[in-house]
Amino acid sequence: MSEALLRLDGVTKRFGSNVALDGLSLEVPEGTVCGLLGPNGSGKTTAIRILLGLTGKNQGSVDLLGVAPGAPGFTEAVRQTGSLIEGPALYGRATARQNMEIQAATLGMRDADTEIGELLELVGLSDRADTNARGFSLGMKQRLGLALALLNDPRLVILDEPTNGLDPSGIVEIRELIKRLPERGTTVLVSSHLLSEVELMCDRATIIKEGRLVANGTMEEILNSTGGGEGYRVYVRISQAEAAVNALAAFGLEVENRGEGSLVARGDIEDDSEITRILAESGIWLRGLMRERQDLERVFLSLTDGAGDAG
Repeated sequence: MSEALLRLDGVTKRFGSNVALDGLSLEVPEGTVCGLLGPNGSGKTTAIRILLGLTGKNQGSVDLLGVAPGAPGFTEAVRQTGSLIEGPALYGRATARQNMEIQAATLGMRDADTEIGELLELVGLSDRADTNARGFSLGMKQRLGLALALLNDPRLVILDEPTNGLDPSGIVEIRELIKRLPERGTTVLVSSHLLSEVELMCDRATIIKEGRLVANGTMEEILNSTGGGEGYRVYVRISQAEAAVNALAAFGLEVENRGEGSLVARGDIEDDSEITRILAESGIWLRGLMRERQDLERVFLSLTDGAGDAG
C-alpha cells in the first residue's frame, strides 16, 4: 500500500458528555480517492476538522502529510491541503476570478492568472469568471469552492459534499473530475451522502458509526464485507416462493425472500443455469432471473443497522 497522507490513530473527541469520536482510526493512502461515510451525527465532520487542526482531540494521534497538529511544519502541511468543508467561503461582491485571485494572494502565489483560468475552465465556470459570486446558484458556488480547493496544486484535497446543489449533469462532471485528480498528483478524501456517486468515484471507503470505525478498505473489500457479494434476483410464482427458498437454501445458498415472488440468492453459484436446475428439480419454474451485484447502499445500511442517511 502507498504511503498514507493522512492518518487518525485511536482518536477520541468529546464535547462535554457527548462522545463525537470514540477511538477512531483511519488512513488515506497516497494516490487514492477515498470516501468517508457515516450516518448523520457519526463524526465525519469532526474527524475532518481534527485532521485539519481546526478542532483539538482528547486522545489519540493525528498525522497530516507526515506532521502532527501543533508540530513544526504543520502549517505548511495544511497549505499543501486543499479543502471544501461545510460549503465554500466566498466573497459575494467579488467575481469568481477575483475570489480565486484573493485566495492565490493568501497562499503567496504570484502570477497565478494561468492557473486560475485553467481551474475555472476545469470546473465549468470560465463563462462566469467575471460574474459576482453573490448571484451564483448553490451548484455554481460548489464549483467555485472546488476550484479554490485545487488552486495551490495540493497533494491532498478534502471535500465535504462536493456535488451539493448540482444538477445531474453537473454531478457527473464533478464526479469525473474528482476521479481524475490522482492523475494530477492529488489524493482525495471525499464525504458525501450520495452513496451511488461515492461507489462510482472512489476506489476506497471508510465507514464510521457513532464515532467508531465499522469498515475500511478498497471499494471491492467494502462491497464484500457483509458477505453478500454478487448474487441472483430470482422471480417465481408467489405460491412457489417458500418452496423456492427451501430448495435454494438446501443447496447451501443464502436466500432472501423480498416478497411478491422475488428472491435474492447468494453463495457459491457457477452460473445462472445452476439456479435453473436446482429449482427445476423441485418442480419450480422460473419467471425471471438476473444477476444482482451488491451495492454500496445495501452494504452501508447493513453495516450501520440502517441508521439513516450517509449525510
